[in-house]
Amino acid sequence: MGRVIAGLASSHAFALLDPTEWSEPLERNRAGYARRYGELPAEHPRIALETDADVRHRHARITEALVYLRRKLDATRPDALIFIGDDQNENFGDSNLPQIAIYLGDQFRATSRDSADGPRYRGAPGLATAILHECVESDIDMAVVRSLPDDRLFAHAFGPVLQVVDPDARIPVVPVFVNAIHVPAPSPGRCYYLGQTIRRAVERSADVGRVAIFASGGLSHFTAGYPWPHYEGPFGYGSISEQFDRTLLSRLEGGEGHALAELTSKELLDHGEIELRSWITMLGAIGDARPELLVYEPFYRGIMGMGIGCWDVEA
Repeated sequence: MGRVIAGLASSHAFALLDPTEWSEPLERNRAGYARRYGELPAEHPRIALETDADVRHRHARITEALVYLRRKLDATRPDALIFIGDDQNENFGDSNLPQIAIYLGDQFRATSRDSADGPRYRGAPGLATAILHECVESDIDMAVVRSLPDDRLFAHAFGPVLQVVDPDARIPVVPVFVNAIHVPAPSPGRCYYLGQTIRRAVERSADVGRVAIFASGGLSHFTAGYPWPHYEGPFGYGSISEQFDRTLLSRLEGGEGHALAELTSKELLDHGEIELRSWITMLGAIGDARPELLVYEPFYRGIMGMGIGCWDVEA
């Protein structure tokens, strides 16, 4: 029988880059907004208040926290890593968009559409199949991905983060896709229930022992890919809902992960928290454990509130 030993969570995208590399992707993002909506968004005024020294100092905390996650996986060496993220049209097109899906394959290459190369990660088909059955029997209509074109997993929520926390591809990975950027998306309560169901599947599975669960995405950010046609809140492009981020993290610090399941989809949309669905799914799987690490830094140059967390469930 398996058991969940750890939960991990991380922002992706700009969080994985050195601040000296942010300018070009930021301009690409602004250009993407202009293509979609016909006007180039203004830079957020808070960008001018962020000095180079301040950004370097604060981003070092993010980098150190990512190193902490890698060392956690090195030290615990789980038998499998359930990895939760949003696809964002990188594998699934607009014509085929599952709300929740799982990959059952025995391997995949973590890469991008611009590169054929990338580390090859083993899958865990036995565990993935157990999760699929537990979810369907628990009234979660989970879609199945049995294969990927040329075994390539493109989504930036997956590959770039995996290459940071498990660069040698030593741990078998079960990718779980949870829609975040397309409206409608699963409610926070549904995501938490998904996590609880995943934990039951792990505990009932004879194909795995010790399992870690990783959530990729968040925290608050309003970028070109945001579902702006559905947004009615006060924030604009490049904003960060800092107070909302800090309120959520305060609940996590207090060991109240279940409180995030009580949020609404509208609250996630209003505060730039749509990718928090990955975190909430992970929290459903680990329960109300207190984090051993929780780091947060908002960067307007990096157009996101960056968050990193680690929970030792066994402790």
